[in-house]
Parts: sequence; structure tokens; C-alpha cells
Amino acid sequence: MFLMRALNRCLAPLLMAAAPALWQAPALAQHEHGHDHPAPEKLGRVHFDNSCAPKVQETFARGVALLHSFAYGEAARSFEQVAAQDPRCAMAQWGLAMSRFHVIWGPATEPDFEAGRAAAGKAAQIAATARERDYITAIGAFYEGEKIAHAARVAAFEKAMAGVARRYPEDHEAAIFHALSLLGVAYNAPPDKNYTRQKEAAGILNGLLPLEPDHPGIAHYMIHSFDYPALAQLALPAARAYAKIAPSAPHALHMPSHIFTRLGMWPESIESNLASARVGQEWIAKSHPGATSYETLHAMDYLEYAYLQMGRDAEAKDLVEKAAKVDRLNAPEFSAGYALAAIPARYTLERRAWKEAANLEVRPISYPWEKYPYAEAITHFARAVGGARSGDLDTARRAVARLAAIQVALQGGKGFDWASQVEVQRRAASAWIARAEGKNAEAMTLMRSAADLEDSTDKHPVTPGAVLPAREQLGDLLMELGRGEPALAEYETSLKSAPARFNSYEGAERAARGAGQDQKQHIFHEQLMALCGGSLPVRAPRVGR
Repeated sequence: MFLMRALNRCLAPLLMAAAPALWQAPALAQHEHGHDHPAPEKLGRVHFDNSCAPKVQETFARGVALLHSFAYGEAARSFEQVAAQDPRCAMAQWGLAMSRFHVIWGPATEPDFEAGRAAAGKAAQIAATARERDYITAIGAFYEGEKIAHAARVAAFEKAMAGVARRYPEDHEAAIFHALSLLGVAYNAPPDKNYTRQKEAAGILNGLLPLEPDHPGIAHYMIHSFDYPALAQLALPAARAYAKIAPSAPHALHMPSHIFTRLGMWPESIESNLASARVGQEWIAKSHPGATSYETLHAMDYLEYAYLQMGRDAEAKDLVEKAAKVDRLNAPEFSAGYALAAIPARYTLERRAWKEAANLEVRPISYPWEKYPYAEAITHFARAVGGARSGDLDTARRAVARLAAIQVALQGGKGFDWASQVEVQRRAASAWIARAEGKNAEAMTLMRSAADLEDSTDKHPVTPGAVLPAREQLGDLLMELGRGEPALAEYETSLKSAPARFNSYEGAERAARGAGQDQKQHIFHEQLMALCGGSLPVRAPRVGR
């Protein structure tokens, strides 16, 4: 509760004295004479002391602010400008190396990694202060060596940044980047349901919050620290603040929706992601005309999830149609592939449009799916469930076979444990096949194991949640078998980790009715109606009492 009180207190609007390279104006301001003009960027307040030339200080601070909002491509362009104007600025090369290291996203592509390694090596060859040399050594620790697992590289960076923060206790940037590195280690380690490293990172950030309430990294990383059902409430003040701190950054507009999703705050999530999608497209309009921003697609996935929970199926369909027209991206980031697969899969499965799901295809063919098989797996999962539940068992079995192959290929992989995520999908889809074959005991065993495995993991930060929560599917299966009371228990459990879901509310209402629990039936009915604004969408009927 201390963290919550501190966040509420410190994230209130505060007036601060001017500091170098502050990005403070709103994204669009009304000026005199009634004309609208784009205002200066607002990326937050960042002050990073360095020995580079005075003429590059503003551009350098902009690059650091962009790093803190994961705008890596734009950050690299800023550091390239610094390097061009001041070739003796070692920290420009540090910034380029950092812009290729996506701390919590997962391993970089080989070209990005090699570019980052080259920049780190160049930085080490340029004269710098002792403090700057420590920063350069820290990023060099990530790129050092051959055939080293990504998780080990992230751990090396964290250890080095911990040393920098310890040696320079007055350097807020060192502490903030150390907090980020702790999150990187957490995301690349087996799930820790005590969230030890996340809480350590939050403790560091919370200590800096009163001193730098408008720093983009503090609010951003606080959200990532608490992006879990059990902790999400603690990040709500940071979520509400981050978009105001850095409204010029698409990721800053989107990131609050991580917490809104964890708390089932769908209108807030929709508002957040509409803004992010718009700014994301504005960013690339000049550099990649005609392309779709991966930030926009990422926001669209969260939008799709929120629209479907509120029963706004027409708007969800519109997003599916827009995603289907995407054929070129500003960058083939993995979040784009995840969204391209998840958006149509969510739309078919949430609406129980089983034949539509069975007919989904991996699209577009221009996307490098072979690099991100866990994203491709989403389509096969939808095809498998759709096939099994519509009687097209040949399609379902082929899709499950592909899931099994992807799961095996992902075992022992670098970074996040995608193999377990795909295994959850394989087991759940196999359960529906067993159910279609009349093997009800086998179906129950498979689905319960899928739910238990999913409970033991944590979602990747790229996604708003499972395409279909396995425990919610377990409730659906129990309902089909006429077991209302245990189904109700599963829906209620699922709602703890995936709150305010349309299908969980609807399923729980029906299960409570089947179990003769009138009071709970009334509660879930009222929650469902409130979720949808009093009017339920027309969707395929459920099977079972």
C-alpha cells in the first residue's frame, strides 16, 4: 500500500525548474488567431549529463527520452545525428548500441545485434569520462562473446548496470536503466510468482519518483513492473500519468492499456490505443509512406481485445478488415506478427464463429513468420479449435500437428518461454478434438492440464492476454458436459487473471443458473449487461446448459 500511496502522491502534476532538453508541449496546441499548429514534442523530462559538445545536448537528450519509450528506431536516428555533429562523442555510440538492445522484447535480429555490437565497440575506442566509460562497459557486456544465450547477455548487462548505479548514487539515469535491466532479467527467467525482480525494480523507481515525476522511464517501467493481475492496481497511477508525460511517443500512449487490460478497464484501453495507433501512423507517414506502423498493429491487438469484451463486434470486425489489408510494415517487429495473427483469431474465437476460425490462414505471406513461429502458432490454434468445434476434424488435426511441431522447435529457445505458451494451445485444441470424438475424460484431462500450465506461466508483455484463456475453456467444456457448479468455479478463477471478459461473465451466468445459484446468476448478468452497455451482441449460441 505504501507504493500505491506514493504513486498517487508523486504522479500528480508538479511544477519543476527547467532542465536541459525538456519535451513539454502538448502534441497539438491551439495558438492565437484560431490556427492549429503542431507543437514541440513532449517526450518527458530527461537530464543525462555527458561530455559531448553543447550543440548536440538537446538531440542527445531526445534520444535518451526515446529509448525510455522504446522508440528504438527514432532514438537511433537521434544518436546518429549526434555522432555526425560530434564524432568525438562516445555516448552517441553508446546510444546507438542501446537502441539495438530491446531489453524486455526479446533477442534482437542478427543485423540489429551486429549493428549494436559495432556501436558498442566504437564507443569503447573514443575518449570518455570515467562515468561514461562505465555506461559503455555495461552495454559492452551485453554484446560481448559468441554463442551466448540472450538471457545470459541480459543478466550480464544487469550486473554491470547495478555496478554503475552503485558507483554513482546521484545519477538517476543509472538507477533507471538498472531498474529496466532487472525487468529484462525477469522476463528472460522462469516465472517467479513472487515477482521479486519486478518489485526490486519498482522500489528503485518509486524512490526516484518524487525527484523526477515527469521522467518517461520511471512511469513506463513502473507499468512493466506491475503488469500482472496480482500487482496491476499498484500501477494505475503510473498508467494514467505516462501518456501525459510523453504523448508524442506512440508507446507511451499505448502502454497504459497494459494496466487497463489487467483491470478490465475497456473504455480506457480503447481510448489509449486509438491515440497510440493514430500517432504511430503519423510517425511513419514521411519515412515509410503507405506502410503500417508496427506500433499501430500492436495497439490494434489491444483494441480488438477490448472491443470484443464490450460486445462491440462491428468495430472489432472493422479492425480485422484493416489488419487484413496490411502488406507492408515500417519494421517487421515481432509485435506486428503477433497482432496480425491474434486480431482475426480473437474475432472468430470470441464470437464462437468456429467455421470462420477453421478457415483462417497465415497472412500476409510477406511477413517473415519463420522468425516468429509463436505468432504463427496463434493461427493454427484458431484453426484447430474452430475445426474441432465445427466438425472439421481433419483441419483440426492438421493444425494441432503444426502446433506440436512449433512447440518442439521452440523448446530450449532464447528468451521468453514461448514453448510453454504454444503447448497450452496444443493441449487446449487437442481437448476439443477429444471432445468431438466423444472422449470426454481425455478432453477433461487435456484441458485441465492446459489451464494448469497456463496458470504456472506469465504472459509475454506483447500481448493483452491469451487468445482464449485455457481456464475459461475448461469452464466451457464443463458446461458442455452438464457440470454447472464446477464450471462456475473455473469461470470465477479465470476472471481473477483475465478480468471482465464477456465470455467468462456469460459463461458464469449460465453456470450459476445451472447450479441453482440465483444470486450469483443475477450478479454475473448485471456485470455482463454493464460491460456491454445494456445491449448484448448477437453471437453464436453456446452449447450446454
